[in-house]
Amino acid sequence: MPHTLLLAEDDRAIRNALERALTLEGYRVTAVADGVEALAQAHRSRPDVLVLDVMMPGIDGLQVCRVLRAEGDRTPVLMLTALVETADRIAGLDAGADDYVVKPFDVEEVFARLRALLRRVAPAPAPAPAPVPEPVAETRPEPPGRFLEAAGLRMDPQARRAWRGGRELELTRTEFELLELLIRHAGIVLNHSTIYDRIWGYDFGPGSKNLAVYVGYLRRKLDEPGAPQLIHTVRGVGYVLREG
Repeated sequence: MPHTLLLAEDDRAIRNALERALTLEGYRVTAVADGVEALAQAHRSRPDVLVLDVMMPGIDGLQVCRVLRAEGDRTPVLMLTALVETADRIAGLDAGADDYVVKPFDVEEVFARLRALLRRVAPAPAPAPAPVPEPVAETRPEPPGRFLEAAGLRMDPQARRAWRGGRELELTRTEFELLELLIRHAGIVLNHSTIYDRIWGYDFGPGSKNLAVYVGYLRRKLDEPGAPQLIHTVRGVGYVLREG
């Protein structure tokens, strides 16, 4: 089945061109011209992914995203924006967006980012049924540990919850996945390409600031006054999680 996609873009030329391109790419597209229509359509039939323009009259893309997230809707959101300042990108992440593309954009980049978002929410394939083992008395192994722990952090991947000390962290999906990757490789420097591939499924290249924005946002949620910083930048290489 093709993925369903809701596109909200007030510029008619961009909306029509992107709708055609996405349809040719295999998406079932519903295109609307403003945030009010976007919310109404999202409530009528939940799409697999949303593409929202940030700057729209009335209710803009950020407000649409905030409303959906407040309602508990975790549908992936890709923002289209002409705003390139880091503060503007952080505003989009604060609103609950999962990724963004800066205008003017190459439509192939939009396709790649959508593929990466959809891969991250795709259900895992059902495992093949295992053969029934012969019963062996009192030799059942203990189940593996449920929690991940490193550098004073504790994480429950199954429940998607994380704590620093006794404080629970409020993390978006992307932030949680990034922190989980760092915890699983605590003390090891992960380069930019590895992180992009594991989190987004696509390396956006050396000019992208996407990873730096997410790391900065995650640091703001992790760091505490008087406590050591946990995520360290290794200049020219990547990032590592460690105390001190």
